[in-house]
Amino acid sequence: MTKQEFKSLYDRYFDAIRRYLFYRGADEEGATDLAQDVFLRVWEKQMALEPGREASLLYKMAGDLFVSRYRRQQVERSYVNQLVYEPDHLTPESAHEQAEMSARYEKALKEMNDHQRTVFLLSRMDGLKYHEIAQRLQLSVKAVEKRMNLALTYSRK
Repeated sequence: MTKQEFKSLYDRYFDAIRRYLFYRGADEEGATDLAQDVFLRVWEKQMALEPGREASLLYKMAGDLFVSRYRRQQVERSYVNQLVYEPDHLTPESAHEQAEMSARYEKALKEMNDHQRTVFLLSRMDGLKYHEIAQRLQLSVKAVEKRMNLALTYSRK
């Protein structure tokens, strides 16, 4: 793999891989680190990626790295997830309401299974359509619809 080929691959997929890792449950900084690790491995191993299939390999590598890091840093992750941001400009009542709502939202996201959370965040945060999510996650559109329906049903409860 030449430097130009690697740069092209990096430019095309880095942001998408980073967002995918963020939606899987990593914090923003952790998602960036993991995405960089994915591309570092591709470069170090000088992988020859088949055109049209490079995205699936990158997503697979990202998912594997995420699981591996999650297992190693479970204590750190639980600490980071407990941090709460409270802006200074809010009244005490609205700050309390916002913190309560944020905590319920975070709790609902944590309690959703991984598949539902990923589909939910790709749809709501990235604004992707179901067929785009299906293509990115290598699922059928019906599977994406079902996961989204389950995520919305769960979040309503």
